[in-house]
Amino acid sequence: MADQSIEQRVAQLREEIREHDRRYYELDAPVISDAEYDELVRELRSLEEKYPELITPDSPTQRVGGAPVTELFAPVTHGVPMMSLDNVVSEEELRAWVERLHRRLAGAPRAATDEPAAVSYVCELKIDGLAISIRYEQGRYVRAATRGDGRVGEDVTANVRTIDQVPDRLGDGAPEVLEVRGEIYMPRSAFDALNERQMAAGERPFVNPRNAAAGALRQKDPRITAQRTLALWAYQLGEVVGGPTFATHHETLEWLRSLGFPVNPEIRQVSTPDEVLEYCLHWQQHRHDLDYEIDGVVVKVDDLAHRELLGATSKAPRWAIAYKFPPEERTTRLLDIKVSIGRTGRATPYAVLEPVFVGGVTVSQATLHNEDQVRAKDVRPGDTVIVRRAGDVIPEVLGAVVAERPPGTEPWQFPTECPCPLRSRLVRPEGEAEHRCIHPECPVQRQTAIEHFASRSAMDIDALGEKRIAQLIEAGMVASVADLYDLDWDAVAKLDRMGEQSAANLRASIEASRRRPLSRLLVGLNIRHLGPAGAEALASAFGSLDAIMEASVEQLADTEGVGPVIARSVHTWFSDPANRQLVERLRAAGLQFVDERGGDGRSRVLAGKSVVVTGTLRNYTREEAEEAIKARGGKSPGSVSKKTTALVVGESPGASKVTKAEQLGVPILDEAGFEHLLETGELPSEG
Repeated sequence: MADQSIEQRVAQLREEIREHDRRYYELDAPVISDAEYDELVRELRSLEEKYPELITPDSPTQRVGGAPVTELFAPVTHGVPMMSLDNVVSEEELRAWVERLHRRLAGAPRAATDEPAAVSYVCELKIDGLAISIRYEQGRYVRAATRGDGRVGEDVTANVRTIDQVPDRLGDGAPEVLEVRGEIYMPRSAFDALNERQMAAGERPFVNPRNAAAGALRQKDPRITAQRTLALWAYQLGEVVGGPTFATHHETLEWLRSLGFPVNPEIRQVSTPDEVLEYCLHWQQHRHDLDYEIDGVVVKVDDLAHRELLGATSKAPRWAIAYKFPPEERTTRLLDIKVSIGRTGRATPYAVLEPVFVGGVTVSQATLHNEDQVRAKDVRPGDTVIVRRAGDVIPEVLGAVVAERPPGTEPWQFPTECPCPLRSRLVRPEGEAEHRCIHPECPVQRQTAIEHFASRSAMDIDALGEKRIAQLIEAGMVASVADLYDLDWDAVAKLDRMGEQSAANLRASIEASRRRPLSRLLVGLNIRHLGPAGAEALASAFGSLDAIMEASVEQLADTEGVGPVIARSVHTWFSDPANRQLVERLRAAGLQFVDERGGDGRSRVLAGKSVVVTGTLRNYTREEAEEAIKARGGKSPGSVSKKTTALVVGESPGASKVTKAEQLGVPILDEAGFEHLLETGELPSEG
C-alpha cells in the first residue's frame, strides 16, 4: 500500500508530465530535453507498477501524446488509433523485452498442429520528427493529420501536400482506402539553411530540426511550410480497405515503396536478438552519418500473425519497442558568459555551465560562436539553457528556456577588452561576425598559435602539448614556432618535471616535424581561413612555398578548392614582413618548402577523381587513407554523390554510404581494390 509521500510524488509527476506534454505537443516549445522527459515518465511508470492501486485512466502512462489544438486546426478522429511506443535504454532492458515477447508467444493459444514459429524482427531508425497519418481514397490524397492524443489529431492536409515526397495520386492497384503512417522531419541541411535565414533576418534560430519541423507543419499559410523543406519517411499502414493482404511487416514496406512512398533505406529484417542489438549499437555509433536526426531504433515483430497474438496495452503495442540512444541534449543553468582568444586573435564567447552529463560526458563549458548568435539566441547568465553535444562535436548552447528566466536579467554585452594581461582592445571588422584581438604581442594568441602548429593536422609534434608549450613560453625559450627548432636542449632537460628522457622525446618529435609535407607546414603557419583541404590544393597546384608566396591573389584564387576569400588571406599573410621573416627562419631550420610528390610518378594518378572511405581498413587509418588519395591529386569528401569515383569499404562501414553508392551505381572497392586504385589510378575492373 502506498503511503502519502508516494501518492504526492505520483500526483506531482503526473502534473509535470502533463505540462511538458502541453508544451511539446501543443505549443512546440518544450522546456526540457527528451531524455529528461523520459526520466519523469519512467519514474511514474515504475511507481505505478509497484503501486497499481494508484493507476488512473487519465495518467500520462495510459495516454498517447497531448491533446490537439483544435482552435488552430480542425480535429481529425483516427479510424485506427495512432499508438505510442514503450521504450528501453539499455541492452539489458532490450533483451528483457525480447524474453517477455517470446514467453507471450509461447503461451498464446494456437491450433493443435501449429508449431511455435521463430520470431523475426524489423529494425527501423527512430526518426526525430512528427508522426503523421496520410489518407488516400481511390488513389487520391484527401487528408493528413497529426497524431494528437492518438485518437484525435489535427488536420494539416494543406501543409503536408507541400512536401515533395508525399504523392498526390497513387498509381494502378491502389486500394479503395489507404492510410499511411510515417514521420515528417526536416533534413539537417535544410535546418542549417533555415537557421542561417533566421539569423540574417534578426530572428531567433530554431533549437533543433524537430522543433523547426513542428513549427513548419503547423503554419496557417502552406506557402511558409513549402519554404522550409520538410520530408517524409513512411513506416506503417493504418486503415486499409480493398488492399492486398500481407504476412509480414517488411512486405508492407516493400508495397509502400512500390506505390511511390519514401521508405527508409536503412530498415533491416533480422532473425535474432543479437542481430537486433548489433543494429542498435551500429546506429548509435553512426547516427551522425545521416542528413536527418534519429534518437533511437524501433524494433518490431515482423510476422503480422504474431502481432495479433501479442496485442497491445491501452497506450502501446506489445510487438514493438523503441531503443532510445543516450541523450545528446540536456538543460542546465548558464552561470556566466566569457570570451576565449584563438590562434588568429578571434574572440569567441563561451558559456560557463552548471556541470551536466550529456552525450556521454560531463559538460561545464559550451561554445556560443559569436556576438550575433548570443543575441539571436538571447541567452543570459542565470538562464536555464538547452545544451547539445552530438557525437564528437564541441558542446553548444542551443537556446534558453525563456519561461524559466529569472526576473531582472539583462542581455549580455560583448566585452571591449581582450582577457589577456595586455588588456588590448577587441575590434569587430566591418562586415565580419567575429571580434578580434589585433595586438601582435597578445600572449594568448602566441600560445594557441604554437599549439596549432604542433597539432595533428599540422606538424604533428605529439610530445608538445598545451602544458609543455606554456612551460617553454614561461621559461622564455619559445616566442614563436621557429624557436622550436633552436632550443637549447641542455636547458630544456633542466626544466621542472622535464628530465633527460622527456627532453629526448620532445627533441625527437620536433626533429620528425622537419619532414612533414608542405601542405602540413601551410596549415601550421596559422593563416586565417586556410585549412587542410586548401593547403593541400595550394601545395599540389604550386609545388613550392616560394611559388605560393610569389603568386598573385588571382593566381591563388584560380586554384580549385581555394577561392577568393582564402586567396586574399594567404596573399595578405605572406605580404607581412614579420611573416616573411618567420618563413625564412623555418627555411633555415630545414622544413619542407617543396611538394615532394611532384616527381614520384604517382602524384596525379587520381587527379579529378573523388574517392570516399568508410569503415576501418587494415593497413590505413582513416586520415592516412584520405591523405593517400589527396597525395595522388584526388579528393576524399565525406559523402557519396553521383560524382564519386569509388567508395572504399572497410570493416563496420557506414550503411548509408554503401546504400547510396549502390543506388547511384558507384563502384565499391575493398582494401585490395583501393591499393590498386592508388597505384594505377584505375578501378580494378579497368585496363
